[in-house]
Amino acid sequence: MSSHARAARAPFTLLIFVSILSLSAAAVSARQTRPVSARTQAATRRAVQYVCPMHPEVKASKPGKCPKCHMTLRRVSADASASTTAEAKTGATTAGNTAAAKTEDVGAQLSIPDTAVIDQDGRRLNFYTDLVRGKTVAINFIFTTCTTICPPLTATFRKVQQQLGERAGRDVQLISVSVDPTTDVPERLKSFSQKFGAGPGWTFVTGSKPAIDQLLKSLGAAVGDKNDHTPMILVGNEAAGYWTRTYGLAPAASILKTVDEAASKAPATTGSAANSSATKDDKAEFKKALASRASSYFPNTTLLTQNGREVRFYEDLLKGKIVLINFVFTTCKGTCSPITANLAKVQSYLGEHVGREVVMISVSVDPETDTPAVLKKYANSFKAQPGWYFLTGKKENVTEVLRKLGGFVEDKNEHSLVLIVGNEATGDWMKLLAMANPKEISAAVMRLIASKTD
Repeated sequence: MSSHARAARAPFTLLIFVSILSLSAAAVSARQTRPVSARTQAATRRAVQYVCPMHPEVKASKPGKCPKCHMTLRRVSADASASTTAEAKTGATTAGNTAAAKTEDVGAQLSIPDTAVIDQDGRRLNFYTDLVRGKTVAINFIFTTCTTICPPLTATFRKVQQQLGERAGRDVQLISVSVDPTTDVPERLKSFSQKFGAGPGWTFVTGSKPAIDQLLKSLGAAVGDKNDHTPMILVGNEAAGYWTRTYGLAPAASILKTVDEAASKAPATTGSAANSSATKDDKAEFKKALASRASSYFPNTTLLTQNGREVRFYEDLLKGKIVLINFVFTTCKGTCSPITANLAKVQSYLGEHVGREVVMISVSVDPETDTPAVLKKYANSFKAQPGWYFLTGKKENVTEVLRKLGGFVEDKNEHSLVLIVGNEATGDWMKLLAMANPKEISAAVMRLIASKTD
């Protein structure tokens, strides 16, 4: 399949794309339970490769270190390696488009606390007052004992700082918040920052665990296990009340573009939207307005499920639901199978929520081939459970839905690798890579479930 996957471009302004993306796409290798022939062993060795999580184009047949970033190579299957390499080749496009696909609605719901923190030099600061207020900021999340994504996340931030030049610390503040404050005392953060050549304008933050936990929660980055922390970067212009999120392992140039867009926003005329004193009634009205716009945007086109049942896209599947939407076709020889397998894990993690308040939707980009019977066989091969709909139908109907979702392509092999996640009732929407860590995708969905009770 072609490696150039186009990120969805949805003109719908209520979409809030949070690209809290993970780079991992490793498949589980087959376990040997009995002796095998030399030929089988050779085939197995060929089927397994070791890939750098930071530079997926770096591959090897044996364990080792990446010559570019010195990260430990991860073991993956040949198919997963090909998929990862394809994503790497289109990284600038995919990550760039994801970074650009954002709205100012995030700012209306984000409140930056004035948490007491300590920087890498041992200085005591107030997070909002000293680091955020009146500034354009880029905030990522790391911990110093991490051996997977934290080094590349920090290395990417270093590239962003270099490209900012004199603007770093003057026009733009870079902030790295530790998700392990108990271990990451200022001295450790200082040593860690020096390894990456962090300069003025880049602050590493720690503090008491309760304070940092509350800060992470407010920033949408709280996790139960530090190893599951998000690879996202929170970018904002506090004076303008403008906030968005982008993928922390995207090319530095794409991240810088997101920062520049934030910096270009005009200051809010009535104070920061991020720290406004909007009442619960105000927020309820805001969400109600977004929901009403959803009903006029999403088509109510009739499609067919894998069971041959007719459904109206908006009324039967989206209305009042939390949804996960991706794009596939059954004859795909590249990423579709790994993506569907990944989403099967997501369904497993979400458990009884799927089919109740959560709906999973896989839309075929090849409806002429993918009849309900074909989709049913495909869905069954991944043990899809009730609540996960594989959709097809008349070509014109499917095309209408795909266009509204930003998933229409002339060539099916060029279909998007994006997973659209949203809460139709509240107007909260985000964009993830469908091959992101299934635990992180599930966590994002659970946050949307929790928001339904706010």
